[in-house]
Amino acid sequence: MSVELLDVSQAEKKERFARSILNGFESYFAEFQNVTLAARTRFENADWHGMHASSIERIDLYKAKTTAVLDVVELIAGDQLRDYQFWTDTKAVYAGLIEGHNNFEMAETFFNSVYCAVFKHRKIRDEHAFVFSPQGDMPPSDFRKVVRRYPLEGSLPALLQNLFADYAFSLPYENLERDIGFIVDAIENFLAPRFDLSRDGLEFQMLEHHFFRNKGAYIVGRIAAGSDSMPIVFPLMQNASEEAEVFVDTVLFGADKCSVLFSFTRSYFMVDASIPSQYVLFLQQLMPAKPISEIYSAMGYNKHGKTYYHRCAYRHMTRTTDQFIIAPGIKGMVMSVFTMPSYDFVFKIIKDRFTPPKEMTHEQVKAKYRLVKRWDRAGRMADTQEFTNLAFARERFSEELMDELRKVAPSLIEEHGKALIIKHVYVERRMTPLNLYLQDASDEQIAAVMDEYGNAIKQLAAANIFPGDMLLKNFGVTRHGRVVFYDYDEIQPLMDCNFRKIPAPRSEAEELASKPWYTVGPNDIFPEEFRLFFSGNQRARKVFDAMHSDIYEVAFWQGLQERIRQGHIEDFFPYRRKLRFPREALNLPEAV
Repeated sequence: MSVELLDVSQAEKKERFARSILNGFESYFAEFQNVTLAARTRFENADWHGMHASSIERIDLYKAKTTAVLDVVELIAGDQLRDYQFWTDTKAVYAGLIEGHNNFEMAETFFNSVYCAVFKHRKIRDEHAFVFSPQGDMPPSDFRKVVRRYPLEGSLPALLQNLFADYAFSLPYENLERDIGFIVDAIENFLAPRFDLSRDGLEFQMLEHHFFRNKGAYIVGRIAAGSDSMPIVFPLMQNASEEAEVFVDTVLFGADKCSVLFSFTRSYFMVDASIPSQYVLFLQQLMPAKPISEIYSAMGYNKHGKTYYHRCAYRHMTRTTDQFIIAPGIKGMVMSVFTMPSYDFVFKIIKDRFTPPKEMTHEQVKAKYRLVKRWDRAGRMADTQEFTNLAFARERFSEELMDELRKVAPSLIEEHGKALIIKHVYVERRMTPLNLYLQDASDEQIAAVMDEYGNAIKQLAAANIFPGDMLLKNFGVTRHGRVVFYDYDEIQPLMDCNFRKIPAPRSEAEELASKPWYTVGPNDIFPEEFRLFFSGNQRARKVFDAMHSDIYEVAFWQGLQERIRQGHIEDFFPYRRKLRFPREALNLPEAV
């Protein structure tokens, strides 16, 4: 066979290889969209269990699709599958195939995922994979194409009537005139003093499709006039009447409230976005402080969120000089945590050996993190990005931190010249540990954060999650003052727990015994013992007891279990209860 024929054969092989990966991406994206498109019908049918199941299905879809593609590329590439030059050549072919593609950035991430599956996350170099994109971080998307505009040409109520007519469901509104009255009052009382509503050219600019999550649908946009704008969100819910109706639960103003809605502590939205970058760019204008990686993840594209995070992390490392240090706070028994003073994220690695009395395996800890990724996080558990064989500059690690890593996790680190490879690590947004926050908190701050701490425990339980170790050090305080759980090694479904009251001692000997005088099963939980979580901070305990002492009662936990057993899906609101419009007559559950 001639050299020319061999070259033609190789070129054709590489193109088939590249096309098979692109076809896999297109198949993934189409199925992702189909799952997403069903969210509107699930909302209209009040199919909350289906909404939850489809959310998990969509998360699991990515791995299923990359695994299917891997089988195909193995067949096409044959013995060249692990040839780095072959991947360099096919990357160039793939780049040509997706040049100008509406969603090239996510297609590149899909290519990277197949590459990493082949090489087990080793030698991730830009010549072999899309560490950086030759087309830039994001497509040059025009978000104006996905925005509906409502100019204020008459009265504000008339504008809102038109807006809600465009976002109507197959269900009727419960009382739209009433809800518009609430919105107008909120705009006049809150927004008008901060934003001049009388300016020429003022309009509402709303993303064209609803955002669905759990039992809510959200209309997201902004009020704009010239170069000034104010984010605005309308949460919609269904009532519980026999003839289902939709109502506007509240109106949210400002970047902070919008950021909490799209928080890394909540499950992913479902929104019909055929070009996700259009939505991402608009949302980033609403929330300038929120990383673009988190916005991608909030829309369900968590794998590309991971890619975008990695690129931003690399750039941060190149423009800063501070070192990685051991993260402030009490050291964990299972995880070792480090960060940089200039960085808003922490890195968590699993120790080789756990501090007694912790008894579990590495795989069990990883399973807990996978559970959190797929579960309804209810606004109370931090999302994480998981990395394998992540490379760092060794010089950026303080000697104290290196000593710690060599001591607690030597199997997870490799030093190669100037590089430090960490074989497995979780990355998470940095928060202030609750125990440290309380040290300098005022009485008012303690009251607010202890209420938040109790709400966090209760909301996790309502989402069928028992956090296990509820020590203050295992919770963090976000920049918005919310309390979030981030220590997952002991979490388990609430329904797996057996809540018991401690039996009364039958004799003085039993009462004075150093060990329990009663049998304790592996899933037995004694709520009376939860008071011990406040050891060393009686000031905080006193405030907590006044607000949430019901968590010390067996009946509280068993009551939640019964509600879950009966199929109840709890409402989790990404805003404070005081912001909800008054609807006492319907006896709706209070937001926390």
